[in-house]
Amino acid sequence: MTAVPEREPALGDAGDQHAPRLTIGEVLAVLRDDFPDVTISKIRYLESEDLVHPQRTPSGYRKFSRADVSRLRYVLTAQRDHYLPLRVIKDHLDALDRGEPLPGTGSGSAPLPPASTEEGAVAPLTAEQFARAAGLEPGQLADCVQFGLLTTDADGRHPAGDLPIARAAAGLARHGIEPRHLRVYRSAVEREAGLVEQLVAPVLRARSEEARTRATEKLQELAGLSAQLHTALLETRLRELLRP
Repeated sequence: MTAVPEREPALGDAGDQHAPRLTIGEVLAVLRDDFPDVTISKIRYLESEDLVHPQRTPSGYRKFSRADVSRLRYVLTAQRDHYLPLRVIKDHLDALDRGEPLPGTGSGSAPLPPASTEEGAVAPLTAEQFARAAGLEPGQLADCVQFGLLTTDADGRHPAGDLPIARAAAGLARHGIEPRHLRVYRSAVEREAGLVEQLVAPVLRARSEEARTRATEKLQELAGLSAQLHTALLETRLRELLRP
């Protein structure tokens, strides 16, 4: 078995070319202490997105250098701690490969958002940080707020927990679906949440810890079923478009 390196080099370290290479399983073992959720499928996906370039043996097995492991660690850290989408991370890696400073780190640019507050809760992001992490243009972010998809606090900052909404809006915008078109989603969610609230409210009125635990479990189950129903209905409707 190839030995796990004690030190990971800088990204693209030329001295890494002749070092022992790791199998994908060994890479997983190296990363898992810091990234418990990483999987072999995740590593393969990052390779398919051109973020890491392992060598291939004649039989097709991946062999990762220490620089490859450093690139993976960079990607996973940027996703976890700074909420950056993969296309932004790829820009960063390309800049590093060219020997250039990271995009967005020059004077006048917003710093990367902090991972958390001292209490461990994720700190809210400024509009510029939030837009950059979500892949939204500033005008698109403003539209998301205007049409009720996103909210801000009194200081105009955005909760990091809203990033999945913003990233979905950014993806749809790339297909020509602007935030103003998404009000229908917001309205549907409000109606669904109202229905779920009616079902859970009687349990919450008991005001005991046990009742709150039961209510949380019920909310999670109802949310999962609602998402399942929504997905199934949408897929059924879209399949109709493909029928001759």
